[in-house]
Amino acid sequence: MKRVKIKDLLHNKVETGSDVTIKGWVRTRRGNKNVSFIALNDGSIIHTIQIVADVSVFGEETLKPITTGSCICVTGKLVESVGQGQNVEIQAKHIDVYGTADPETYPLQKKGHSLEFLREIAHLRPRTNTFGAVLRIRHALAYAIHKYFNDQGFYYLHTPIITGSDAEGAGAMFHVTTLDLKNPPKNEDGSINYTEDFFGKETNLTVSGQLEGELGALALSEIYTFGPTFRAENSNTPRHLAEFWMIEPEMAFYDIHDNMDLAEDFLQAIIRYALENCKDDLEFLNKMYDNELIERLKFVIENKFIRLTYTEAIDILAQSGKEFEFPVKWGCDLQAEHERYLVEQHFKKPVILTDYPKEIKAFYMKQNDDGKTVRAMDVLFPKIGEIIGGSQREEEYEKLSQKIKELHIPEKDMWWYLETRKFGTAPHSGFGLGFERLILFITGMANIRDVIPFPRTPLNAEF
Repeated sequence: MKRVKIKDLLHNKVETGSDVTIKGWVRTRRGNKNVSFIALNDGSIIHTIQIVADVSVFGEETLKPITTGSCICVTGKLVESVGQGQNVEIQAKHIDVYGTADPETYPLQKKGHSLEFLREIAHLRPRTNTFGAVLRIRHALAYAIHKYFNDQGFYYLHTPIITGSDAEGAGAMFHVTTLDLKNPPKNEDGSINYTEDFFGKETNLTVSGQLEGELGALALSEIYTFGPTFRAENSNTPRHLAEFWMIEPEMAFYDIHDNMDLAEDFLQAIIRYALENCKDDLEFLNKMYDNELIERLKFVIENKFIRLTYTEAIDILAQSGKEFEFPVKWGCDLQAEHERYLVEQHFKKPVILTDYPKEIKAFYMKQNDDGKTVRAMDVLFPKIGEIIGGSQREEEYEKLSQKIKELHIPEKDMWWYLETRKFGTAPHSGFGLGFERLILFITGMANIRDVIPFPRTPLNAEF
C-alpha cells in the first residue's frame, strides 16, 4: 500500500474508515499491558498522529523495540479519535520496524534539550519539533521568494561562488587555491605567485553576487540572485555565520524610490505567505519561543513603511532624550539600538532610511549632488534592526572610477565592472537580504545558527 503523509491525514484529505500506510519516527510510546499508544511524526507537519496498537494482537516482544527515535511503518484503519488533541488516529493492523534507537544512547530520548546542546548534534536536531518547524518555514520562504520574483517578471541569475573580486571591500574572504600550502610558489619579493594557481590569479569564495548581478540587470532589466555567500570574519555573535544565503535583486531603470517600493512589497508578500502557509509551525514557535511573534509579523504587513533620510533620523535620535550605548552624531554608523528605537518607539512602524554619509557606505552607491551622501537605503524592522541594505548604483563612469581610486581598490580586478559604465550605462538599483536574517525574524529564533541546517562558524565545520 502506498505511503500517506501524516499531514494529509490530519488535514482530512483521507476519509475515515480507510486503510492507510504511514511511515515515520516515533516521538513517544506509552500505554499499559493491553494497549500501546505510539506518537508518530514523518516531518510533513509539526503534529504527530496517534497509533493505537493492541498488545494482544502484536505481542509485547514485537512492540518492545518501538522506542523514541525508532523508525517504523504502520498499516491500519484511520478512525475518529476518542481522545483530545486530534480528530483522527490509526488502529494498527501491521507494524514493521525499520530502525531502532537505543533508549540508553539516543540523544533525543528526553524533551527539553537546550538549543546550545542541539547545535552539538546538528545531524539529529531536525527531528525535534523546533527544528522541524524552522526547516519547513525555511523551505516555504525559499519557494515564496522564487515565486514572488517570477511573478514580477524577474530572471533568476546564477552568479559565481568563486570570484576574483571583493564586492564589499571588506577583505574578510575565504581563499580558493590548489597551490601547495606547505610550499607555494613565490615571487622575487617573497609574495605568493598566483599565476601558477588554478585560475592564474588570487580567488576567493564570494561575499555577494551583487556585482555580477548588475551585469545581468544591464541586459535582462530585472534579475535576482539567491545563493550561498561567505565571510571569513572571526565572529561568534548570534547574528553571524561564515556561510549564509543571500537574495539580491538588481533592476535596470529603477531609481532609489522604485527600489524602496520593491523592497517593501517584497518583504510584505513573503511574510504574508508565511502567515498563510506556515500556520501550524508559526503557532508552535509563537507558543514556545516568542509569544509576540505572530503579532510582530502582522505588524509588518499591516503598516506602510515610514521613509526618511539618515539626517532626519539622526535629528530624531539626538532629540529623543534617550541615552544610547553608542552616542549618536551625524556620520556615525547606526547601531541596532538606534534602528530599533526608530521602529519600535518613535514611529511604531517599519522604517526605510535613505541618503547615508558616503564615508560609511560602499563604493558602488550613487553619489548625491550634495557631495556628502549617497543614495543608500536600509529597511529597519522591529526586534532585528536592519533587514535589507541596498542602493541606487552609481552609473556614471567617472564618478565610479574616482571612488575606486580613492578607496585603493585595484582597477585590474574591477575593469569589467567599470566597463559596463562605458557601454550603454543606465540608472539601476538593487538590494541584498540575508536569508537567515529573514528566517530569524519570521521564526522568532534568537540565534542565527538555529535557522540554517548546518551552521558554519569559527571552529565549527563538522557536519
